[in-house]
Amino acid sequence: MTPANYGYPACKHFCRFIIGLLAFVLLPATACQIFASDLTRVHILEKAQIDDEKILLSDIAKIEGGDPVLIQKLGGIVIGRAPLPGDSRNIDDGMIRTRLKQNGIDLAELTLNIPPSVDVSRSFIEVSPEKIKGLVSDYISKNLLSGNSNASIKSLQVSESLRLPGGRITYEVTAPPNRDMVGQVPFAVNFDVNGKLYKRVWATATIEVLAEVVITKKPLGRHKPITEDDITVLKMDLAKVPSGVITDPEAVLGKRTSRAIGSKTVLRTDLVEFPPLVRRGDVVEIVAETQGFKVTALGQVKKKGALGERIPVMNFESKKVLYARVMDSKTVKIDF
Repeated sequence: MTPANYGYPACKHFCRFIIGLLAFVLLPATACQIFASDLTRVHILEKAQIDDEKILLSDIAKIEGGDPVLIQKLGGIVIGRAPLPGDSRNIDDGMIRTRLKQNGIDLAELTLNIPPSVDVSRSFIEVSPEKIKGLVSDYISKNLLSGNSNASIKSLQVSESLRLPGGRITYEVTAPPNRDMVGQVPFAVNFDVNGKLYKRVWATATIEVLAEVVITKKPLGRHKPITEDDITVLKMDLAKVPSGVITDPEAVLGKRTSRAIGSKTVLRTDLVEFPPLVRRGDVVEIVAETQGFKVTALGQVKKKGALGERIPVMNFESKKVLYARVMDSKTVKIDF
C-alpha cells in the first residue's frame, strides 16, 4: 500500500520515516547528526523550585533548538498547579507528555529527556509566631495604649506560623469594632501578596488597664444616702470589674443606694440613684418656657421623681395631666 492510501498525517509520518531511513543508510554519520540536531531539545530537570501558582514547562526544563516560536510556546505550557508555599509535588513522565499533546505539540518534533519523576517545590517566606506577635504588639502600643501609663499588654497568643509565597508582602492589623480594649481581645492580621489577600491569622492579646474605682467601705442598706465615710477608691484592672463601674467618687455623693450593698462592693451606675425630690401629692410650680415666653401654674405631683426625671403632674386649673421634668423639690418644667 502506497502513502496515497493514507490521510495527510499518516503520509507525513511515512515520509519522515523514509527520509530518516535514507539518511541513516545513505548519508554519512556527520549528516545524520546534523539532521537530529534540528529537533527541539527538552531536558526535564529532576528537581525544580518555583515561585508562582502554576508550574510552567520552562520552570522545570531546559529548552533548546532553532525554532524560537516553538521554544516560546513550549515554555508557556502549564504542566499543573504549584504546591503550597514550602510544599512539593511529584510530576511523572506521563503527565508531561499528556500536557504537551493537549497543547498541540507533536512529540516526534522533539528530543525529550524526562526522568521518571520530577520533584517540584515552591519557595516561601516564613512568618514566625514571634514576628506576628511583634506586629500586633506594635499596633496596640501605637494605636490603643499610647499615652496611657496605666495600660499594658500582659500576654499575646498566636494560633500558628505562616508560610507566604514570594512577592510584595504587606500586612494590616485590625481590632474588633465596638468593644472595650480590655481583657482578652482578638486581633486579625491580614497578609497581602502582590496586593491580594493571601492569608488571615488571629492573635489574642490580654490587655490590662488599671483605673481607680469606687468601692464601699462597709455594708449599706437600701436607700441609704451615700457619704464620704461610706466609700473609698481602689486601683483595679478594668477587665476584672463589671461594666458601668463608677470611677469618680463625686458621681455617687448626694445619691443613695438602690438596694442593699455589701462591704467592698465595686459601685456601678445601677447600684446608686438620686433620692426623689418630689413625691405623689406634692404641690409644685409648673413652668412652661420658650423664647421670650414663660407661663407658670400650680400642679399636683402624681408620681415620685428624682432630679431630672419626667413625671406626671396635674394642672389645678385645667385638670389636665402633663409630663414635666423635676428641677428641684418645688419646681417641674415642661420640655418643648
